[in-house]
Amino acid sequence: MSLLPPGFLLGHATDLEARTGCTVILCPPQTRGSCEIRGSSPGSRELALLAPERSMQEVHALVLTGGSAFGLATGDAVMRWLHKKGIGYQTPWQRVPIVPAAVVFDLNVGRSDAFPTEAMAVSACESASSDCDERGSVGAGTGTTVGKWLGIERAMTGGFGAAQRQVGELRMTALAVVNAVGDIIDAHGTVLAGARGSERSFAADETTSRTLVRKAILGQTNTTLTAVLSNGAFTKLELFKIAQRMHDGRGHT
Repeated sequence: MSLLPPGFLLGHATDLEARTGCTVILCPPQTRGSCEIRGSSPGSRELALLAPERSMQEVHALVLTGGSAFGLATGDAVMRWLHKKGIGYQTPWQRVPIVPAAVVFDLNVGRSDAFPTEAMAVSACESASSDCDERGSVGAGTGTTVGKWLGIERAMTGGFGAAQRQVGELRMTALAVVNAVGDIIDAHGTVLAGARGSERSFAADETTSRTLVRKAILGQTNTTLTAVLSNGAFTKLELFKIAQRMHDGRGHT
């Protein structure tokens, strides 16, 4: 079974040298979308259109990208790529592709002067497929880190992750770019990745509490992006409620 619900395509572009990249999700016709933002320093494009009270009922692609605000240029490239394909919201004068985008901050790893390029975004579009199952240090997850609560020097590599669930005919796929200040734990509370302790252990295993080291830059360098794709016929308001539950389900990042 494909990781993605029917009609969705996923593509990555990765720069391992600079440790950055972008991820593109191409949507099937008549896709609706909504979102909720809880971060204190979001970098985004077109997310206002996804508010449940807005009239726009189409989303043609999603872009998740590294490079902080510089990475938003990839959204423009995806928009132009879709336009050449004749995909977009039909106005009386022109088709306008609707391409929401969101960024993570990865300038503190790899090269701080290299960002995902428009060419990378086009490459992600061209390579997008229904059976893409790449995870880890790919696409927007390439330069991410987790376990920054003891400082970036104790952090571990984050990445791009995915999970799916099917109930009857309903299919849900969660895609995440994990750049969290906290640790990654399983359902039993075991740390899978996070702040490093001594001699190959996790710091959380050596203390009863996690004390955040508040450095001047730390608060602006952690963002986790999550996109849930589905074949369900939801309204924008219902999708907004799902987006709220997504935040609650993944914990604090």
